Amino acid sequence: MEFPLPLLKRLNDAGVEYVVVGGVAAVMHGSALVTKDLDVCAPLQGANLERLWSCLDGIHPKLRMRPDHMALPEHVKNLTNLKNLYLLTDLGILDLLGDVTGLGDYSQVLAQSTREDFGEGIVSRLLSLDALIEAKRAAGRPKDLRHLHELEVIRRNRKNSPQ
Repeated sequence: MEFPLPLLKRLNDAGVEYVVVGGVAAVMHGSALVTKDLDVCAPLQGANLERLWSCLDGIHPKLRMRPDHMALPEHVKNLTNLKNLYLLTDLGILDLLGDVTGLGDYSQVLAQSTREDFGEGIVSRLLSLDALIEAKRAAGRPKDLRHLHELEVIRRNRKNSPQ
């Protein structure tokens, strides 16, 4: 898994608190479905938000949900009620989520995560397989339902395989 490693490294180097969720988490649990973005759940306020801004410096973050992909405006850094932020960067798509549907806010997501080695010395928090399944089911979008079926098979196979 090469795509998210530079983004994860930047997040780690800046000391950002986060948990990997979404498609990259699914791949880490054994999914064969490729993802084109990195979804992380993180506290989007205070010192963590400041660390996040420092990690984005130099990778030209743009607002990906705007048709014009406007550069991340300076005033966003001063917002206190930021829920989610969807970015295009020089290193790929980064979706920052203040909470995860079906699971709750960062503290609830963090409680359902473990530290995992993503390769190349990058260790990050990863949402558990059970929590990921719960989140995909709660989101209910077609792409989540495609992942959901596969993740349930992975979980069933893990439970049925001798340890």
